[in-house]
Formats: sequence, structure tokens, C-alpha cells
Amino acid sequence: MSIDSHRSRRRLGSTAGSAEYFHIGAVPGTERLPFAHKVMVENLLRHEDGDLVTEADIRAVAEGRTGSHEIAFHPSRVFLHDTNGVPVLTDLAALRDAVAEHGGNPAAVDGVIPAELTVDHSVSTDFFARPDAPELNVRREYERNAERYRFLKWGQQALGTLKVVPPGAGIMHQINVEHLARVVEVRDGLAFPDTVAGTDSHTTMVNGLSVLAWGVGGIEAEAAMLGQPVSLLIPPVVGVELVGELRPGVTATDLVLTVTERMRRLGVVGRIVEFFGAGVGSTGIATRCTLANMSPEFGSTSAIFPVDGRTLDFLRLTGRHEDHVRLVEAYAKEQGLWHDPDHRPRFDETLVVDLGEITPSLAGPRRPQDRIDLAGTGEAVRGALAGLGREEETGGDGPRDGAVAIAAITSCTNTSNPAVMVAAGLLARNAVRRGLRVEPWVKTSLAPGSRVVVDYLERAGLMRDLEQLGFGLVGFGCMTCIGNSGALVPETAAAVEENGLVVASVTSGNRNFDGRINNDVALNFLASPPLVVAFALAGTADADLTADPLGTDPDGKPVMLADLWPTEAEIEAVVSRSIEPSMYTEVYRTLFDGDENWQGLTAPEGARFAWDPDSVYLRRPPFLDLAAERGAAEGAAHRDIVGARALQVLGDSVTTDHLCPAGRIPSESAAGRFLRERGVRVRDLNTYASRRGNWQVMKLGGLANPGLRNGMTPGLPGGKAVDLGPDGDERTVDDVHVIADRHRDRGQPLLIIGGREYGTGSSRDWAAKVTSLLGVRAVLAESFERIHRSNLVGMGVLALQFEDGDSARGLGLTGEEEYAVTGLEGRDEVPERLSVTARHLGTGRVTEFTVRARLDTSREQLYYRHGGLLPYILHRALSAPGEGRG
Repeated sequence: MSIDSHRSRRRLGSTAGSAEYFHIGAVPGTERLPFAHKVMVENLLRHEDGDLVTEADIRAVAEGRTGSHEIAFHPSRVFLHDTNGVPVLTDLAALRDAVAEHGGNPAAVDGVIPAELTVDHSVSTDFFARPDAPELNVRREYERNAERYRFLKWGQQALGTLKVVPPGAGIMHQINVEHLARVVEVRDGLAFPDTVAGTDSHTTMVNGLSVLAWGVGGIEAEAAMLGQPVSLLIPPVVGVELVGELRPGVTATDLVLTVTERMRRLGVVGRIVEFFGAGVGSTGIATRCTLANMSPEFGSTSAIFPVDGRTLDFLRLTGRHEDHVRLVEAYAKEQGLWHDPDHRPRFDETLVVDLGEITPSLAGPRRPQDRIDLAGTGEAVRGALAGLGREEETGGDGPRDGAVAIAAITSCTNTSNPAVMVAAGLLARNAVRRGLRVEPWVKTSLAPGSRVVVDYLERAGLMRDLEQLGFGLVGFGCMTCIGNSGALVPETAAAVEENGLVVASVTSGNRNFDGRINNDVALNFLASPPLVVAFALAGTADADLTADPLGTDPDGKPVMLADLWPTEAEIEAVVSRSIEPSMYTEVYRTLFDGDENWQGLTAPEGARFAWDPDSVYLRRPPFLDLAAERGAAEGAAHRDIVGARALQVLGDSVTTDHLCPAGRIPSESAAGRFLRERGVRVRDLNTYASRRGNWQVMKLGGLANPGLRNGMTPGLPGGKAVDLGPDGDERTVDDVHVIADRHRDRGQPLLIIGGREYGTGSSRDWAAKVTSLLGVRAVLAESFERIHRSNLVGMGVLALQFEDGDSARGLGLTGEEEYAVTGLEGRDEVPERLSVTARHLGTGRVTEFTVRARLDTSREQLYYRHGGLLPYILHRALSAPGEGRG
């Protein structure tokens, strides 16, 4: 119960009934706060207890003390997906075991706030361009993942607040926007903003529906589920004023890629982006959600829109109850959360985006922020090929360098937007009518994030046209976007393997990092759904689709993209007549039921999970034991890190995909060999993402992305490291895990040295977990992405940031040094600055420099003191009066 020092508790009356709420306006100075900060003020008012949340915290937000004052934020719910949700549950199951082994009650480790888990990251595009592809892909999904799904069903019965959305329903973020999101929550007679901590970085998609949400690592999600707050410094808010309207032929995807480019250039890591101004009113919810979905590609914490009439219209369109819609309106207006186009909140920084200046765009070939004009695609491909030493085209009538190997309409980012999906369908119809076909080396697929998408495409009569071009339904899930693209067309795969062919993917997804889409695809582009169809027709990314034909019709006449592109009036007419609320209510009526596959799965019961020692999917994680081995304990002072060696020296923009691959497990990789030795068939190796419940597999896959470049092993693909021997007089190159184990056996801690934007991309906590498993005690980088830095701390790994202007290159660090990180010894808290001494093992040259310890909040200090968040939770569970002991 809040102590409510501002006497802000009021009663809200509406035509839908009444509820109590905490009035934001009771706090002086909140009138000009950004929407996001108002939501934070309400959260603090509701949880004010004089300890975790104080009146000073509330005042700090109201006064705009961003970037310096720490607050404890309590999300109203937690949102997970299966590939991050499984390791969350394995951690919680291990915590229950540990509590029981200490004589406590394992059921004391239980959910406190609602948590929803959607199974959407596991289905792969094994079958495509055939009418039975969805059925066959689902069958293969259950063959591979039934053990994991039984475990999820165990978790649902064991944890009191967890609900699981079974496979086949769609992508978590689209389901969230179309059905689960409340906008305003009412619980126990109290109304408050719906806020979400999600284990996927694209949890931000629901920001487009005015829900403050962001991605966290699985270990933070575990803490939130168990009632712990998310600790953060009050984030600065960048106001983005939208003016004008998009021109005909320009899509929401083009807008998103342009904003991503501008935000990365501005630098918004650790900030919230908030849209305001007259252009907000001309931006529909689908476009808002497409923008918000890409927030992690901006680098921002969230990318949010305030509530307005379009919010209410969308709630009605998607079948939300009218009483709730009225409550949302009344609450938003009463709390000052309703958008006023003439109001200018007090932002930390502002910039203007003129919608009328946006042009058709793609992003690639390796990062979402690398936007290119549509006309410049071929030039970008040729530049990338030259950088790879591929200047000669190969092949005759088959695929050549730059050929499109994968064309996938996929991902919640764009399949949530009816306008771009209908545009793709209409372009396909026009192409079919002109007699065009997709080149045979292109693997095509349609994987929407919601079943409603297929309903409205069928009602519009567009599915058959997409199917004729190979864009038939392959399933409902992340699929190609997350790396579950399946094998390439055999002809293409053979050309890649035998000739070193460099091929491309064009997807409507949100990420195109090295090795993410497919291990054999080097060039990856993000584009709108209609452009995905267009590039599939062209068969190559080495083209200017504004000037080059997509193909020729039966009469030999060239067909241009402009000949096929539908008009805005055509798109709007199809959308308006093809979508109605009953479609959403029918699809989501049985959301939690699952199909006969799910219903037929038997699951274990009981408070503790019975681990199978022969399982290749689920193994009890060792993180609690690892923390104990390192000597972390309540009351123990910190110790310096001495005698450390470098495991990797990395460059800029190292992603969590580099650190912990998510895609398919190659049969000859260390993880592939490990699984095959245990009887797993090659076709069943599955993906790294699906194996996150097995720490042994994940350790073998750590730092093993072929696209990762270790400065200590020049010319070699990722996954390799150097052992310089006990005295620095040897040089052995081997797999990362082999070298890491040698250092562990000698008692030598390890470091990773990185550049700018270390840990970009996905929120996957396994990128930090595998870092810890490999024996890495600290990561030194020029800057960190927010979520990965937090995950490192949560795993007991010290995040150290070079002083401004310093870098490994500038300091002459090659990795062939012995390191000492000092200033920790005997301290109860890690100081802001630490000293590092690097002694070159060959010459004896010594380099000394200081670094910033990136423990940004007192709670992070607490977690690090215990050796990580999991040991801290164990300590809490065992020490809580009346709870830890059974």
C-alpha cells in the first residue's frame, strides 16, 4: 500500500464504471512532463513505500533530473517468448532446487505479477511454396521441441501467475498489440497505466499503443516476476516532432528505416524517444507500432506515442470491450496522458521529422540503421561484394553474386501493418497478371505475426496471388526474422558451398545482422513487404528497381516496379472493406487453448522440475554454483581481478547475435558435434535459440558466430581464440570454449575487449550468460547497449567502459597482455573509477589507464555484490520471514 505523501489517490468515474487511481497532477511540475515521465510518476506514486520508492524519487522525475537519479520501476506485467522463456523457467526451476536443498520451501519462488509467454520463436521455414507447408512446419516444430513445450506446460502449472500462449497463434508483439495490451489496467479496483517488461527487445512495439514497455534480459524478467522492481536511472526523453504526411508510394517501412538511421546518428542509447506534434494525428496505430517496434534498432529504451482518438479506434477495431475503451479515454484525459497536438512537453532534446521528405528505402547489408535509397541498392551490393573480394560474377543462367536467396514477408514489425501487407498482395496480383514469376533460386515465404493477416488477405482475394509467386503461408511466428529460415534452395546452397557465391536476403523484418537470417547468406536487407515481393521477382539485390525492370512479360516487354505498384486509394479501399472487429475477437477467443498437438502434450507436475540427465534440451543451469565458486557472498568484500587474459579483442557494433547465435546449429560446429555424439540427427539439430535450456550447448555456441571478428585471430572466422600459455611463450589457436577451459584450469580469469555499441541488438540474456560461463570476469568496451550491459551485471560480469577518447587501439592493446583491474579490493561497493594495468607478455611493456565501472544503480551494485541477480534472489528467498523455510 502506497504511503501517498502527495495525497494523490482519487476516484475516477466514467460511463464504464468507477475505479480508484493515483492522480499525476497532484505532484507539482508534472504538467509539462513527457508522456513517458508522467507514467513513471504514476508508477512511483502507486508504489511509494518510503524505502524502495520515496517522495524524493517522485520529485526527481517531476523536476526532470534525468540520467542521474535512480528509481525503482514496477512493471504491471512481464512478457516472455519461448526461446527466452525456457531459460527463465530453467533458472527459476534451479532456484527452487537450491531453496529446497537449503531446507526451504521451493514454492516460495513464485510469480507475483502477471506473466504471459508466447511460443513464437521456434517454428522454422523447412517447407515453403506448397499448400501444406504450415501443417508440415508445425509437425516438424513439435518433433523438435515437444520436450521444451512440456517444460513450458510444467511452468504454467507450477508458477501461479504464468499463462502460456501455445504455438501457432502468432508473434508475441502482434498478439500483445491486438489483444493482450490493456493500455489502462484495472486490478483490485485500481486503475493504472499498463506497463511491460519483456524478454524480447521488440517488446517496445506496444509503445505504439501508448503502453510504456521495453526489453529486459531474462534475468531481469525473473526478478520482476518475483516482485523485484526494475532499477534504472531516470531516462532522458528525446521528443520527435512529426510534421506533414507520407507521400504516395512511400510506406511505413520507409519511414521506420529513415527514423532508425537518424536516431542512431543522434545517439539515443538509454533514452526514450517520444513522438509528438500535428503529424501524430495523421499516423495510424499500425504505423506507430511499426515505428515503436524498431526502438531497439534506434538504440532507445522505448519509442512511445501518447493516447489519442486513433488509440481508441484501434481498440474498437481489434474487438476490445466498449466499456474498457471508455475507461481508457476517461483515464487518459484525467491524467494528462491524452495527446494535444499543440502541447510541447519539456523534452531533453527535440528534432523534427517531416513525413513528406521520406523516400522509398531499404537497410543493409548488415545493420538496420544503414539505410539506403531504393535506387542505391545495387551500388550497396557491389560495394559489399568488393569488400569481400568478390568482384567477378559467377554462374550462367543460375544465381550470381548478389542473388536473392531468401525473400521473406515475416516479422511482427511489418506484418502488423495492413497497409503494407495489402500493398504486397496487390503488387503480387499485378505481377501475376503481367505473367511474371519468381526466379527458382529464391526461397519465398509468408509468415505473419497474426492469424488475422491471412483472414483479411483471403477476404481481399490476395492470398492466391501471393501463393502463385511462392509467398504462401508457412506458419505464424518469427521464423525467418529470428533466423529460422531453414535450408536454402538446393541449387543456391550448392552454389554457395562450391563456388563461394555471395547471396542476399530481403526480408520485412527488423534485424539483418551477420549470420542472423541464415549462416550461408552474407548480405541481408530490410524492406517493406511489397519490396520483398519485387526483389523476389528481380531475383537479385544487385539492381536499381527504380530504373531496372523486374522481368519481362510473355510478349517480351519489360515490366517496371512502377507498373505494378498499387495506388494509395487501392490500398485504402481494400483495407477498409477487408477488416472488421469480429475477425480479431474470433481469432483470439481461444488464444490460450492451443491445437491438438499442444493439448496432447503431457507435462510433469509438482513444485520442482525433474531434470532428465540424458536430455539434450533441458539441463539444470550452473549459475548459482558458478557464483559460489567465484567467492561472491553476502557480506564479502570485493576483490581485484588479477592475472587476467584477453579472450577476444572485438570491434564496434558487436551484437548479441555475434556473442550468442540464435540461428541453426551447423552440423560441424562444436555444438553440432556435441549433439550428434549424443544421437541427435542432423535434421534435428534445431537452432541455438531452441537449445537455450541446455547450458552445455550454449557454452559451445558462445562467440561462435562466423561473422564475429577477433582481432587476436585475424583471417579466421568467429569461434576461435588464442592461448598464449602460462608465461606468454606459446601461441595455440583453438575453439573459444577450449581456450576458455584451459584458462579456467590454470586459474586465470578472462576479459573481453570491445569497441563502441557493444551488445547491440537482441535482449537475449544468454549473450551475458555464455560470457560468464566462459570465465569472463569483465568486459572493457568504449560503450555498451543498455540491455546487454544490464545483463552482464546480472550475471556477475563487470562492465567497464574506457574513458572518453580511450580505446583498445588508442592504448595499443592487442590482447597479448596480462591484465589487472584494481581498486576493488576490500570494498563493499565498486567505485566509479577503476585502474587497469596491462603488461605485454612479449615485451614487458606496461600500459596503465582508468575505466568507468558501469554499475549504474545501487541495485546493480547489490546484484554484483552477490555474484549476480540469481544468487541475490536465492539469498532473498532464504531470508524472507515465513517464506523461505518449509
